[in-house]
Parts: sequence; C-alpha cells; structure tokens
Amino acid sequence: MPQKSSALRLVAGCCTAAALLLTGCAPGPEAQASPASADSRPLVLTTFSVLADLADTVGGGHVRVESITKVGAEIHGYEPTPSDLVRAQDADLILDNGLGLERWFERFLQSVDAPHAVLSEGVEPVDIRSGDYSGLANPHAWMSPLAAQTYVDNAVRALTELAPEHAAEFEANGQHLKNQLGELLDGFRADLAHVDGAALVTCEGAFSYLARDAGLDEAFIWPVNADAEGTPRQIREVIGFVEENGVPTVFCESTVNPSAQEQVALATGAELGGMLYVDSLSEADGPVPTFLDLIRHDLRTITEGLAR
Repeated sequence: MPQKSSALRLVAGCCTAAALLLTGCAPGPEAQASPASADSRPLVLTTFSVLADLADTVGGGHVRVESITKVGAEIHGYEPTPSDLVRAQDADLILDNGLGLERWFERFLQSVDAPHAVLSEGVEPVDIRSGDYSGLANPHAWMSPLAAQTYVDNAVRALTELAPEHAAEFEANGQHLKNQLGELLDGFRADLAHVDGAALVTCEGAFSYLARDAGLDEAFIWPVNADAEGTPRQIREVIGFVEENGVPTVFCESTVNPSAQEQVALATGAELGGMLYVDSLSEADGPVPTFLDLIRHDLRTITEGLAR
C-alpha cells in the first residue's frame, strides 16, 4: 500500500488523543481492538450500500466490505465526515459508481491513498436530456439488471487484483449473480409483454437504464436528486405525460419526498404506487436488505402498478 498522507495521520492522532483524554488516559474496553479491527481480511469500502452488497456477494466472505454512507442516506450530495476519512486510512480498496454520481468522491480521494475501481466502467451511458444536468450521463446504471452485470464484472476484476488467491471463487460468485440478474430482467420483460403502452413515471430519473432494457417509455419529475425538486414546471410536464399516455400508476423513491408525485396523482387520477428503492438498501429486516432484493422488489412493484 502507498504511504498514507501526513494529514490523515494527524487527524487520526487527534482523534486518538481526544479519546484518551475522555477516558483518563486509561485504555478501557472501548479502546481495545474491535471485531472489525481484529479482522485480517482486506477492507473494501464502497460509496453506498447497494455497491457494498454487490461487492460482498462477489467477495464471498473473503473480504470485509463496508459502505461509506449509511442505509437510507442521500448519496448525491453526501459530505464525507472526518471519521470517514480516518476509517478510509485502513481501506485496501475503494469502489465507487462513477458516471458523476458521487460528486463528493473526488475530494474524498484526494485525502485517501487506497486504490479504487469504478464499477460502472464499460456501461453505455444514457444521457440526461433536461434540467441542469442536461447532456451529462445518467448515473443510475446499477438499476438496470443488464448494466449491473458490468458492475459485477468490474467487481470481480478489482477483487481478484486485491486477493488473487480467491480469483476462482470471485469469478463463480460473479457469474451466479449475473445469472440471477439476467433471470430477473427476462421475467420483467415477459410480464410487461402483457401490458399495452406501458410507461414508467417516477420522481427521480433513476430508471432510464431499466427503461432502455425493457423498451419502456419513461418520464420523471427531476433527473437527479438535488435541492430544487418538483418545480411547478416539472410537475406540469409530468401531468401532461401521464394524461397523454394514460399511465395508471406513478412512483416515487424511498430517499425523497413524494409530495410532488402526489400532486401528479391527484391531478391525473393515477395511483401513487408502492415505494421504489434506488440509492440505498433497507435495514436487514426491511424490504430490500440486498441488491438482488432491491431489483426484485422494484421490478415487481413496477409490474403490478403498470398492469392496473
């Protein structure tokens, strides 16, 4: 591993000094090695929980995978904390999405010496065609079971470079995950074949890659989660799309306020369908504790809503 930066050592030192002052300079139980610090497996950090589960599935227990952002966090405008930077000092690999999703990540990498891999590398991007992000790539490629297979290939490659002794298992785990993703997409396409003129309407434009996979028309209130969400103009445009296409159900995502989409539903008579998950998994006892659960849940929710 490259030499860690002196700035980060200073941060870590300050945190250690503060902890000793609070404990009277005596190492109590909290100062002893935690299970995580005693774990000898390589540490892989990801930028959000969806990628963490994908990497963990490929890793098959041979690496320790943690997400920088917590479950339920809004990842687009996340601001790394000093504790994030301190934790990253021990990382052996950092995985990010790319495609402009984590705008904070470039600054984060400037303070962290761990190597990193971009999981969306090789995905054919879908360009955003409206709003402040017009002309930029839509970053939500993991929501496509087809594009997600590229993520898996990149995870296999990165983990193999990190722990080549487990290369065969990484490859097998990745192929199994890709097969499952392919089966989910095939089932989704088959279900939609029975729905005439299906169109997908969401709060955030996070499903453009999925719409491309399935041949769906789509509309959304805003392209990427930002401070200005659900402007009157955006809402009017989506209302017009829903009315023109006879869309029976509209959807919103778990990490955003659904009030704008509620206005669309009220104005058009469409139903507000079940919650979709995009940027974050749920807690372990929630509806989408894994990446496959997230994809499966969303595809089922969309199919049920559009079949009404």
